[in-house]
Amino acid sequence: MKRKIFQTVSVILACIICLSACGGGAGTASASADRENRSSGTKDKAVKVSVICTGDIMAHSVNIKSALQSDGTYDFTDNYEYVKKYISQADLALCNVETTFGGGTPSGYPMFNAPDELADAIDDAGFDVAITSNNHMMDSGSSGVSRTLKVLQSAGLDTVGSRASESDKGYIVENVKGARIGVVAYTYETTGASGTPVTINGNTVTDSTSKLINSFNYNKLDSGDYDKIKKDIDGCRKDGADAVICYMHWGTEYQRQENEYQKEMAQKLADMGADVIFASHPHVTQNIEILTSSDGKSVPVFYSMGNFISNQRQETLGNRYTEEGMIAEAKLTIIPGQGGIRAESINIIPVWVDRYTENGGTKYKIIPLDSHLGSNGALAMSGHMSRAQQAESDMESAYGKYIKGVTVFTSGGKSDDSSAAA
Repeated sequence: MKRKIFQTVSVILACIICLSACGGGAGTASASADRENRSSGTKDKAVKVSVICTGDIMAHSVNIKSALQSDGTYDFTDNYEYVKKYISQADLALCNVETTFGGGTPSGYPMFNAPDELADAIDDAGFDVAITSNNHMMDSGSSGVSRTLKVLQSAGLDTVGSRASESDKGYIVENVKGARIGVVAYTYETTGASGTPVTINGNTVTDSTSKLINSFNYNKLDSGDYDKIKKDIDGCRKDGADAVICYMHWGTEYQRQENEYQKEMAQKLADMGADVIFASHPHVTQNIEILTSSDGKSVPVFYSMGNFISNQRQETLGNRYTEEGMIAEAKLTIIPGQGGIRAESINIIPVWVDRYTENGGTKYKIIPLDSHLGSNGALAMSGHMSRAQQAESDMESAYGKYIKGVTVFTSGGKSDDSSAAA
């Protein structure tokens, strides 16, 4: 009798083991999929992850007016027509959303408040993460900080840079092809040194709101703000991040050269554990550099990716460089759960914003300065091919090797920025 019971139990156990091995059980399969991928399933298998980031997505009054439809709604999707393929093909796509979604009447500079439909267009373009930490994040007040998150998240985007509750984490960790990518984002404060009230773009940040936004003060970096940023980077690692991406909103507007604060902070972030640093705010592009961290790791920094879309341009500011930007890409080779990046290369796709009139209305298109430039339909309509070619020349002169691609390191080796990215 005991033998029969033993045999029966053995058969049942064998069936359970077989079902587990074959993925049987609808409830278990989905719940443990990520866990399996990150343990035995991909323990020693490298995955290649493409992470892209763009600069400032702005909504000036004329940008908003150009998207107004006859029924009173707004549609911004055609702005991204020519760059959508580059955004959607990335494994993780980030962008800086430099406006708020405060509700009510839309407005542009100096207090940005975009129609909710802009969030839908950003999602439709292929972005995964909307960065909200920038110097216009308080333009709709404290309530706007909260509503902006709701609108972006309702559109299908993850958000980082601000949070709905003080108990929420100040960073996010994204699951990407079995790897885990942490994202940390911060913006500078306009004032707040020496006991003065903290403001961002002239808007006072209350004590309660300060606990919901990621900001730093250039005058308080060593007295607590570096600690805040490091806590978030460390938090990503504790939550299993294989790589940590930092986005910083910093620098001086319209300056094509990074300042000493940017350089100091970039090195500090590298030493804290950042793997890639993306940044914007100057509204023009700045240098790309590969830093060496205190532990010998190579860390690329894009000091400013410029504008992705705005109405800042030659006609409005007398500055053609505000029309230029980039899609910055880091290609990471990661063994999930093993800690760290095994190989990395970076490249950029230069972009230029075209503005023209069609059927009595204003059109904005982000034009990739790629091999299809000569056949671009918007340029044929606007007649601005020579301006796009000037932008292409500007970007080639400044970033030629990064357009071709640069190997940051391979198998944990040091930087080799003379090599073409694979």
